[in-house]
Amino acid sequence: MATLHSDAALSVPAAKPALRHSALVRVTHWIITLCFFALLLSGIEIVISHPRFYWGETGTVMDKPLFQLHIPSSRKTVPTGYNYVLPDANGWSRALHFEAAWIAVLTGLLYLIYGFVSRHFRKDLLPSSADFSWRELWTAFVKPFRFRRATAAESSSYNLLQRLTYLFVIFVLFPLAIWSGLAMSLAFASAFPWSVTLLGGQQSARTIHFFVSLALTLFLVVHVLMVFLSGFWSRTAAMITGRNGARKERT
Repeated sequence: MATLHSDAALSVPAAKPALRHSALVRVTHWIITLCFFALLLSGIEIVISHPRFYWGETGTVMDKPLFQLHIPSSRKTVPTGYNYVLPDANGWSRALHFEAAWIAVLTGLLYLIYGFVSRHFRKDLLPSSADFSWRELWTAFVKPFRFRRATAAESSSYNLLQRLTYLFVIFVLFPLAIWSGLAMSLAFASAFPWSVTLLGGQQSARTIHFFVSLALTLFLVVHVLMVFLSGFWSRTAAMITGRNGARKERT
């Protein structure tokens, strides 16, 4: 009887992997990812057209820049110290930048609405008092730099560093990128001049937009690196199928 009982226990199907990401989170994640790469590519082309940054309301080739990138420009009128100019791709890059930006904004708004309605932000991202214990602080700020693969338990939820980083990106960097981007629009500046004034002027908005873009790019690089260290295929599969690669342990 004991043998039959053991065989029966072994024949019990394993539990399905736990749902890690909802369908809406997965869809918005990949849409924003594609938009970000389009924004990055087109943004580089836009910067090349005038790789000089100013602070204030106006900035021209006759003004002293706050700083400049030491790269050739795609415009002959921009002084860069080089004796040649790059091919001008400012037309298609601006069109792609604006289109990708609006798709990202609308997708981000959908994600925000879902995050508040489903309590996704509160359940998965908002830190609790338990996240500030010594054990959790060690897991969040020390273990990632040991460059080892995450365990199944660590992969099932976000640690404190991840929670704070995602909250900062979602509620600080992305809104600031949108705000500074809109502030460079003449139509938006005419309708809401106060929004441009708060940033210090249109050229200040461009400079802020540049540094926010650098911060988001750094976040992307670190994010991809952490995905590789945690298990690239399992993490990618989780963001596609919504389920963890590791199955729950039976008790």
